[in-house]
Amino acid sequence: MMYLEIMGPPGAGKGTQARRLSAARGIPHISTGEMFRENIRQATDLGRMADEYLQNGGLVPDDLVTDMVRDRLSRADCRDGYLLDGYPRTPAQVRDLDGILSVRGWERTGVLLLEVSEEDVLRRLAGRRICTGCGHVSRLQALSGGGGCPECGAEMSQRDDDREDLVRERLLVYRRETEPVLAIYQERGILRRMDGMGTEDEVFERMLNILEVLA
Repeated sequence: MMYLEIMGPPGAGKGTQARRLSAARGIPHISTGEMFRENIRQATDLGRMADEYLQNGGLVPDDLVTDMVRDRLSRADCRDGYLLDGYPRTPAQVRDLDGILSVRGWERTGVLLLEVSEEDVLRRLAGRRICTGCGHVSRLQALSGGGGCPECGAEMSQRDDDREDLVRERLLVYRRETEPVLAIYQERGILRRMDGMGTEDEVFERMLNILEVLA
């Protein structure tokens, strides 16, 4: 059983590595962004409330995000482990997750932190393109001359918040809200830092090496 969280600044590669680890270890990858989209698509009560905040450009409140996480962790596929991506983001959410795990009798296996410099974050996100059809993510330099999605052929586009000015703002928010979370986990002795630079395979190998120690 592995109850894990993956953290790092925007553009660190959390989603990519989380999907690989999920497939390798047979545990669900739980992304808060995907939870929002799923609940909104299914028009659940939580989804409708979250959509109101998102449509108005606001942040989804901690208690609403936690309710979605609580609901997701209650599903059968999480009994033997999970990999949380994007939660918790604040000290208040850490306390909320503590409560959820305590009720279920679970204990965190570890918190994985991908460390990437801000300069590299800016470089990565400026060159990131996302498929408008299937959501596949690719680097600009990896696309063929036509620039279409290598998976489905649809148009590849840049997210609005991948512009340099907005990326810098996202990094400020990360430092302000999420770095205190890292301090909590560091004090608890469960934070595992790893170099997020290099190829996807190199970073994944580092992650597997850390998990061998945690297992």
